[in-house]
This record gives sequence, structure tokens and C-alpha cells, in this order.
Amino acid sequence: MPQTLTTTEALAAFCARAALEPYVTVDTEFLRERTYFAQLCLVQMALPGEDEADAVLIDPLAEGMSLEPLYELFRNEAVVKVFHAARQDLEIFHVDGNVMPRPLFDTQVAAMVCGFGEQVGYETLVRKIARASLDKSSRFTDWSRRPLSEAQKNYALADVTHLRQIYEHLAAELSRTGRTAWMEEELTTLTDHGNYVVDPENAWRRVKTRTNSGKFLAVLKELARFREETAQSRNIPRNRIMKDDVLLELASTKPRSAQDLSKSRLLLREARKGDIADGILAAVERGLEMNPADHPKFDKAPDRSSLNPALADLLRVLLKAKAEEAGVAQKLIASSADLDDIACGGREGLWAHGWRFEVFGEDALRLCNSEIALSAKGQRVKIIKLR
Repeated sequence: MPQTLTTTEALAAFCARAALEPYVTVDTEFLRERTYFAQLCLVQMALPGEDEADAVLIDPLAEGMSLEPLYELFRNEAVVKVFHAARQDLEIFHVDGNVMPRPLFDTQVAAMVCGFGEQVGYETLVRKIARASLDKSSRFTDWSRRPLSEAQKNYALADVTHLRQIYEHLAAELSRTGRTAWMEEELTTLTDHGNYVVDPENAWRRVKTRTNSGKFLAVLKELARFREETAQSRNIPRNRIMKDDVLLELASTKPRSAQDLSKSRLLLREARKGDIADGILAAVERGLEMNPADHPKFDKAPDRSSLNPALADLLRVLLKAKAEEAGVAQKLIASSADLDDIACGGREGLWAHGWRFEVFGEDALRLCNSEIALSAKGQRVKIIKLR
């Protein structure tokens, strides 16, 4: 039967054992349908080995439970913390404990670098590497309800027990192919604290609109800021305050009074009075009073008037050939928009740095500078040096 830790003392004892190991695998179960910030409901951990005591469930909802021993382990740089598709887990730990697990190993990122394709799922890796199958029947259950069923516990533990074999396989493969630095480069972005902070100042950029009017965008920015700050302070989903289509309607109609709000087609009745109504009207006022010089603007679309379609097509052929040679997905190296930018003379982008430049970017620039040519040899593309 899976062991569940429900006291800080038990967690501290397990983390003390983990601190002596080279790595620990970690996963979480959470809910966020009814809250702004994800509600952490369960943490799963496993140490190297096959003993049942090496894998545990941690109940953060247990009375008196503190996760500080876990966060202390996360700060211990002698132990690798292994996750799969870690972004949401990292967000939770950043918000809850202001901690970022280091050093980190993300098996999804590692698998991508090792040629398993883009954003490969955990179930796929379990099948291909661990030669096992997963019971996914408990995936969408309510993890906040107690007691947890045995099916839920077994499902949760499988997410960290198989992860041990997957980690060891992928770590060895990265070492064998000399691509450990590739993965570390990807993890630099993943572990950047800035990725997990939602700034109300920029919340308007999440709202899709084709309107470029400065006054419209100024009001939209203030409305989006108000919605984000209110959702964060009340810990409820932003759409519970107002949906995007309501923001767009209000930015267009620019209501100045409760009577104006009453004419809205989309605003919910309960939002036409009280704190929400007051906040909406204040946000509209701030937007209308904003100095035109401070009006928000969308980032300029790249100028592709000089696009050379033939060169763009050659770059696509080169990318395909280099991606197949490296055994990584094309989209991981460069996007179609990146190729058009390069063909227009653009020299900046993710493709222009690190391992992407080594694999593709350097030859892409050489192709643009007429230093290499492409030819077909059987079913393969061959690069010919011109100078």
C-alpha cells in the first residue's frame, strides 16, 4: 500500500533520506478550475531503487503540514530534482514557497533533445523506455477530496516510479551524444523566476483584438489590469471577474456611469454594481485620462516586404535536413516565421543562439551568404561548400 506522509516530521525524515541520494523524482496533482493560483493537492516523490519505502505521497492538505522540508531539499544542489513537463509544477512551487528546484532535470525536455519528438508525453516515455503501461482512469479525479482512493494513489505514484528509469536512460543518452549542454540551455529558460510572475501591467497582451486605436488599447489595458489584480487578490479565475469579450466590449463603449454599465450586452448582472462596477468605471477613467504618449502599442510585425520566397524555400529544405541529421523536431530548432525572417535579412531569434545555431543557424547564414549550396544525393540533402 502506498505510504502517505501527513506530518511535517515524516516529510522531514523522508527528505533527509533524499538528501543522501543523487536524484529524486517529483510530480504533483493540483486543481485550478476554481482558483487563480493552482491548489496543490498532492506531491509524489521517489528515490532511486525499487523498495516500496523509496516512493511516497505527500499530503499538503493535511492539518499542520508544512512543505518547508521539501523546499529545503529543492534548494539542495547536491540532489537532482527530476520532473516530467515541469512548467506547471514549478509555477506552483514558486508561488507557494518562492523556491525553484535546482538542479533540475525535465524528462520532456531531455526526450525532445534526444529525438523523441516535440513535447513527448509521459505515457509515451513509459511505454518506450520503461516498457510499461499506465492506468489513466484517475487522471481527472478531484485530488482535493479526502480520503484518496487506492486507484488515485497508485496512479499518482506511477508518475514518479517509472520516472526513475526514464531519467537514468535519458541522462545516459544525453551524456553519450554530448547533448547535456543542449538540455541545460533549455532549462535556463524553464527555471527563470520571471516566467512564473503574472504582471497585471501586461495583462492586456493576453486579450486578442485587431483594434489598434490608442484610446481603445489604453482602456483595455486598465480594464485588464483591474481584472488581473482582482482575480489575484481574491484567488479566483480571471474569467470569473470578466471574460475577454466583456473587456473588449467595455473598451469599445467606455462606460462612465452605472447607467452606462447597465447597457452592456455581455457584462454579468452582478458585475454592474458594487466593487466590480466601481473598479470597471475607475479603470475606464484611467484609460481615458492616459497621456496619448503612454498609450500601449502592439509590437510591430516584422517587415517582410523584402522576402525572397526561393531563399525561404531553400531554408526549409536545409532545416528539414539538419533536423533529421540531429534527430530533433524541426519546430524545436526554428519556426516557419523564423525562416521567413532569415530570408528577409533577419539575424536575431532563438535559432541564432546556442545549440540551435550549431545545428542549423550557422549553415542558414552561410546559405544566405552564398557560401554553401544544396543538392540531392539519393533521398538525402547534401551541403556543398562554395567558399
